[in-house]
Amino acid sequence: MSDFDKDFDYLSRLQDYYADNRCLPSYARLMTLLGFASKSAVSKLLTRLQLQQFLTRTADGDWVPTERFFERSLSSQPVPAGMPVAARDLGSDSFAIDHYLVENPSRTLMIPVKGDSMIDAGIHSGDLAVIERRSHADPGDIVVAIVDNEFTLKTLAREAGKFILQPANPAYPVIRPQGELEIFGVLVGLVRKYR
Repeated sequence: MSDFDKDFDYLSRLQDYYADNRCLPSYARLMTLLGFASKSAVSKLLTRLQLQQFLTRTADGDWVPTERFFERSLSSQPVPAGMPVAARDLGSDSFAIDHYLVENPSRTLMIPVKGDSMIDAGIHSGDLAVIERRSHADPGDIVVAIVDNEFTLKTLAREAGKFILQPANPAYPVIRPQGELEIFGVLVGLVRKYR
């Protein structure tokens, strides 16, 4: 196994550790986790990962992950959701989910979805709605709106010159606000965990 492959394996173990603990391990824990015999070997690995821009050091000398640490592989070959096709080498590029979903970090938040009023739009209870905070939306946008002091996730539409909120499930009524309709934000993405 080449040094590059070894470093990639070590990085993978660090990423798994970080996912479980939300911090990087101490030098002593790294020695055990990675099977190193000395703190010097750990230090050399961390420096190599820093040179590859996976880690950086704070002013206090602590090691912290960079944005690149959180990148995942993005296949260059899409997977068909229709008829199967011959498997090929998938190849991959680096991909950061945050960069894909979030254009304005300071105005973006994730809100858990509860209920099934948007099921026909592919939005399920338990999903995380990635919402960009803004007070303006266009008809056809899926929005988080405030109606009668309650939040709801619906599609913004117009009817007789007024804004309405349409569910994506025929079991739910269209919301025709009698008072003020306030747009809290617009759906820009969705996160769903299957396991």
